[in-house]
Amino acid sequence: MAARSALLKYLRVQVQAVPQNPSSGNPLFLSTFNAIRRRFFSEEVRGSFLDKSEVADRVINVVKNFQKVDPAKVTPSAHFQNDLGLDSLDTVEIVMALEEEFGFEIPDNEADKINCINLAVDFIASHPQAK
Repeated sequence: MAARSALLKYLRVQVQAVPQNPSSGNPLFLSTFNAIRRRFFSEEVRGSFLDKSEVADRVINVVKNFQKVDPAKVTPSAHFQNDLGLDSLDTVEIVMALEEEFGFEIPDNEADKINCINLAVDFIASHPQAK
């Protein structure tokens, strides 16, 4: 408590009254609302998703570099188990490699659904944290 009092003694913040116009609502609220709206709905944020063709190339590259996969069998529509002969543990390892490649964690319930290259590309391309 003593430290707080000592800090408050030396730290002073200028506070200015915001003039209120009854017809315009609360200007402080409106400016905060507009800042939030710009943050979440701006073109910059919506445009931050990766290009789907770039994601497809990177996913295919990750799968081709997986040690148990024959690179000649890898196609954009390849199924991990049916076409590439991988088991469920190998699929988990590929999903982990994709997490490392794209810099975000894929939730377990979504990772369980990723069983082919197309599904991986669709999920990653639509994820805002993918890098």
